[in-house]
Amino acid sequence: MAKNVACAGFRFAGLSCGIKTTPKFDLGLIVAEKDIPTAAVFTRNQVRAAPVELSERNVKSGLARAIIVNSGNANACTGPRGESDAQAMAHYASKAIGCSEKRILVASTGIIGQPLPVGKIVEATPRLTISARADGLENFTRAIMTTDRFEKRALELVAIGPKSRGRIVGVAKGAGMISPNMATTLGFLVTDVAVTGAFLKSALRDAVDDTFNCASVDGDTSTNDSVFVMASGALKNRPIDGGKAGEEFKRALHTVLDNLIHQIVRDGEGANHVVTIEVMGAPGAGPAETIARAIGRSPLVKTAFFGTDPNWGRIVCAIGNAGVKIDPSKIDVAVGEVELVRAGVGVGPAAESAAHEVMRRGEYSLRVHLHGGSGKAKHITCDMGTEYVKLNADYRS
Repeated sequence: MAKNVACAGFRFAGLSCGIKTTPKFDLGLIVAEKDIPTAAVFTRNQVRAAPVELSERNVKSGLARAIIVNSGNANACTGPRGESDAQAMAHYASKAIGCSEKRILVASTGIIGQPLPVGKIVEATPRLTISARADGLENFTRAIMTTDRFEKRALELVAIGPKSRGRIVGVAKGAGMISPNMATTLGFLVTDVAVTGAFLKSALRDAVDDTFNCASVDGDTSTNDSVFVMASGALKNRPIDGGKAGEEFKRALHTVLDNLIHQIVRDGEGANHVVTIEVMGAPGAGPAETIARAIGRSPLVKTAFFGTDPNWGRIVCAIGNAGVKIDPSKIDVAVGEVELVRAGVGVGPAAESAAHEVMRRGEYSLRVHLHGGSGKAKHITCDMGTEYVKLNADYRS
């Protein structure tokens, strides 16, 4: 593969069309050489943006040719006009590419409740399509960013046979309004591996459930959350539908999504700490997940992370508030390798001092054992401090 070519069978583009008040890129495109297997998952927020509704309808066929995405405006809560604007994005992209309108997927991200300046998008779409290149992934990645502090990209190789290696490439945006049931993000994955549509859909859902749906920054699930994956088949392998090759593909897909979600949480607006919460010994997997999420979304716990304060009382309080029946006298809590709480009681000042040093690392684990069953769960979160408040207080101004 030539240098800087992200993934065979795809071209990428990004440019500024004037949606943002600054001349930053705000319109991106991924386009395949033909209609190819495509899958997607979307937000579970009941308030859903127009592009989510359109893309969910179009992707049901299991095939797509391109994804057009804008940043700077979410096209959410915009009524019938929003629906018409999303349709216009798909229509004019299909005309520029030369494919069916039903093979175009649309995504938007940015401020909610403002009409989309769709005229600027329509005018720029031919130029966007012409500029699409096999080595244009960086421009596309820049075009999807909003409050992101850095670009988010990941690559994993897929072993298909003894000598054949495929690629899964992923990019994402997201830094705030992030919570499980599709973290507030847009994610775009492409692969040159040939896979069946049914397998691709199943593999994506499983991987998202174990990565993007196990993360939070601020507890808010967005109106626009979407993750897409397209498979060009340029590797020309026998289409994967399971088996050993299927397990390898799912492993690589999971790795890419896990890498991206860690980057997203690390970029949580104003965040300096990434914490992996591990809950064990719960009455079941569901209760374990509920407790892990309760800890991860607690403002008091997150501000303690910000201050590198091993205030274990806040953690125990979050566990008790999760709505799961537990025995408080059996709770164990550890930060990294340091045990803070044993059988519901603090270990002491020396342990807290040691835990404080662990928290200063910036990335660490918080382990909770409830000794009440075999249920376990994982949740990735970050701290919350003054910068998060400042950024979101000024977001629209």
